[in-house]
Amino acid sequence: MACNCKRNPEGATKPMLTCMKLRKLSSLQAQFNLNRIAKDGDFILGGLFHIHLYSAFPELSFISKRQDPTCYGYYATCSCLSDWNQFPSFFRTVPSDAYQDMLVADKVEEIPEAEVNSPQLQHIDVFGRPRKRPLTSRCPAFPYGSPAGLGGIRRHHSPPERKVESMLQIMRRFWWTWVGLLFTDDAYGRNNARSFQSALTQSGSGCLAYIKALPWDHDPEELQRIVAVMKDSTARVTPRYMPYLRGTLGIAFRHGDMPGLKDFLLKIHPNDPGNNHGKTIVKQFWEDTFQCKFAPLPSEWVDAGGSVCTGQEDLETAESTLLDMSNLREEYCVYKAVYALAHALHDMLQCVPGTGPFTGHSCTNLQTIQPWQLVYYLEKINFTTAFGDQVSFDANGDALPIYDVMNWVWLPDGSTKVHNVGMFKKSSSAGEELILDEDTIFWSFESTQPPQSVCSESCSPGTRLARRKGQPVCCFDCIACSEGEISNETDSTECTSCPEDFWSSPQRDHCVPKRIEFLSYHEALGISLTIISLFGTVICAIVLGIFIYHRSTPMVRANNSELSFLLLLSLKLCFLCSLLFIGRPRLWTCQLRHAVFGISFVLSVSCILVKTVVVLAVFKASKPGGADIMKYFGAMQQRGTVLFLTCIQVTICTAWLVSASPTPHKNTQYHSDKIVYECAVGSTVGFAVLLGYIGLLALISFLLAFMARNLPDNFNEAKLITFSMLIFCAVWIAFIPAYISSPGKYADVVEVFAILASSFGLLVALFGPKCYIILLKPEKNTKKSIMGRGTKM
Repeated sequence: MACNCKRNPEGATKPMLTCMKLRKLSSLQAQFNLNRIAKDGDFILGGLFHIHLYSAFPELSFISKRQDPTCYGYYATCSCLSDWNQFPSFFRTVPSDAYQDMLVADKVEEIPEAEVNSPQLQHIDVFGRPRKRPLTSRCPAFPYGSPAGLGGIRRHHSPPERKVESMLQIMRRFWWTWVGLLFTDDAYGRNNARSFQSALTQSGSGCLAYIKALPWDHDPEELQRIVAVMKDSTARVTPRYMPYLRGTLGIAFRHGDMPGLKDFLLKIHPNDPGNNHGKTIVKQFWEDTFQCKFAPLPSEWVDAGGSVCTGQEDLETAESTLLDMSNLREEYCVYKAVYALAHALHDMLQCVPGTGPFTGHSCTNLQTIQPWQLVYYLEKINFTTAFGDQVSFDANGDALPIYDVMNWVWLPDGSTKVHNVGMFKKSSSAGEELILDEDTIFWSFESTQPPQSVCSESCSPGTRLARRKGQPVCCFDCIACSEGEISNETDSTECTSCPEDFWSSPQRDHCVPKRIEFLSYHEALGISLTIISLFGTVICAIVLGIFIYHRSTPMVRANNSELSFLLLLSLKLCFLCSLLFIGRPRLWTCQLRHAVFGISFVLSVSCILVKTVVVLAVFKASKPGGADIMKYFGAMQQRGTVLFLTCIQVTICTAWLVSASPTPHKNTQYHSDKIVYECAVGSTVGFAVLLGYIGLLALISFLLAFMARNLPDNFNEAKLITFSMLIFCAVWIAFIPAYISSPGKYADVVEVFAILASSFGLLVALFGPKCYIILLKPEKNTKKSIMGRGTKM
């Protein structure tokens, strides 16, 4: 018989079965009644667990039709729902809270569909084996793992894909991204391998180093090839759909406690009524457990000195896997499935007519219930077992997964033992959760630590991941981020650039503020230049004091004392203006530094130029016919000339500041990891005109002084002016290329150095010899000595 499930047009949640008869069904001959535990009209919810199953085959006479074999099975059942307080809506439950044992015998035959749908007994079996349909059942049966039983009943344990999810969770837990895959070459192995490979690819959790199917015939050559592949591979973890090895981590159905089952098993006794059907399983179990034999004893047993079973042996002290309640897995799934059906039926029986979920707000009852109606209530169940496990179904009709993580331990005697090391579960509230007790896991390695299984080590922050051409995505190289770029995540595929004012750290894993650079008062270079500038200012003040104190002496008066005083004041301004170049650039310092510098030096050079002209005029006037020349170089004319020449520079500076004023600028071009604070000149032409004008006046002064250097006099100031202008011009000519080639704060250093060098050159060259005579050679500070001829200094 084949069944096809179609959608009921009345609602999306009401599937209906349309069946096509592929062969003629046999007619109903008799009713099958489980008269020991059920009556007509009852719903029987329970589990049948195969403890022992064997068949009795009739002799073959070959003269009559072959008789079907008789199947004998021993089962354990439980009246787990006999709780009136928990399920008050049930009409009747099995009147016993103890497990029952029953021996079932029946002919092996197909179950007619008419008998399956018999209204006389609505009986639902939930079996502990999903692969085979029990032969003794004549009712709507469905295995607990079946996706189609009972017209689309919900699967009580999760599909294989959920096991794959749990395996991927374990891989992620230990960072295993490079694994091999072994599976048995059968339908089970191939299907699971495909599921695992697909899930691994979709999740991006890792890659497969190799995929190998184990041959059924155990071909040694093929096995050797597989072993060679495993040894050559860098993968240290291999998911296996095959028999387990030591050190294996496995996924198993959740184990649980079934109250009362152990007490029932301990009450098994070979002398109990009902256990005398031939060589019963109880007697076999008793003989195997206590290594004895029941009478009549076989002769060989007597000859070997074997013991006799009395039936009085203590089962509680016996060592038998049958009494081990710690590994009930498929049985526990059946246990939960029974309770799921019970909760669904309980909710169904609580329905009040007129408020029901079906057509016309109707309810259903035990006599007219349809499978899809029970499915409706199954979809909504949500309860917790006595063992603490949540039971509910997702939208696909699968139970929320819960698995035990098992570990195969290698014992010193060479045997293996399986123990529970964790749990994987999914709940409606917390989502997927993997719980592992890593300290109890046995690893099949010399190290007690989890193995590393990666094709390439993870790329640490500060590097980016570069795929290897022609290899899986798990195989890659780690390339350090370039300067100015960072990656702050593991296995980052690209590096990101830092913001403009930030730079990458040495590890390239975060951005740090760029270092700020300017000529500071707090650094050694800035402190040195400040001290030199103040020292020059003090020297100018001292020289000015000396000249003022000796202003009536011939040495001071002979060299135009008024211009000398003005020159010393301008040199003091030259020394002080260099301080505007030190410190963090501000708008006012940027605007003042070049203006003050340009005006101060023009004032100094103008004074020197006028002094040079006056020297030439004096000697011209001493010649015949030159008496009238001095009227053009009186004190007023000298002051006016200096003021006029200085005003030209003031005009240049004003025009520069108005048209394109210098401003503070954050320069990131000189150094990628630094921000250089500097003053942008604004107008290069304005700056060039300012320097050019100073240079023009200095050049004129130098030429005039050079012409007057050989004039007869004991103290010819023209020689001093020539030497001072030579120093001045040399300094500023060297300044131009040095300034252009110096980046950042060093451009300011070059300019300050040029200012201080030229200022000291003028101060020492012009006023050093005069102070020497005034202070150390006062006998020469006379008019006769200064104007004397024939005697050279």
